[in-house]
Amino acid sequence: MAKKLLRPGKVVVILAGRFAGKKAVIVKTCDEGHRERQFGHCIVAGLERCPKKVTRSMGQKKIKSRSNMKPFVRAVNYNHILPTRYQVDFDLKKLTLKAGDGKEGETINLDETTLKDQSTREQARAALGQAFRESYDAFEAKKDGKGKVGEHYFYTKLRF
Repeated sequence: MAKKLLRPGKVVVILAGRFAGKKAVIVKTCDEGHRERQFGHCIVAGLERCPKKVTRSMGQKKIKSRSNMKPFVRAVNYNHILPTRYQVDFDLKKLTLKAGDGKEGETINLDETTLKDQSTREQARAALGQAFRESYDAFEAKKDGKGKVGEHYFYTKLRF
């Protein structure tokens, strides 16, 4: 019996649609589909805009502006993603808002119900941005040549 290739935490490249050529991480899979999407699909969280290169000579303000990223969350057909060999260990199923619109501490689940409503989708994107930012800052802090390969691949722009 073959091991399931598409599982949560796997880094994939989106092949079709608005986010074609962007990297994402699988959050949840649905092999059989359901009433609204009658095909195998997965919920992915990815980066529409990756952080730019940062050097040691840059100031803190410049580093912060170049480290900005723009996340997205989406349901994607299995036929429209390309799995890579990289795996990351982000815990993206339950996200918590840290600060912002007065909804601090609210927990958001990334699933089909989150994607239906525009307001919950925006909250999920904000929470994803915070989670990716914390993960990227931790990755950059321990960057001594021993960083995780999957995280490095995920946070770099795809060159083609």
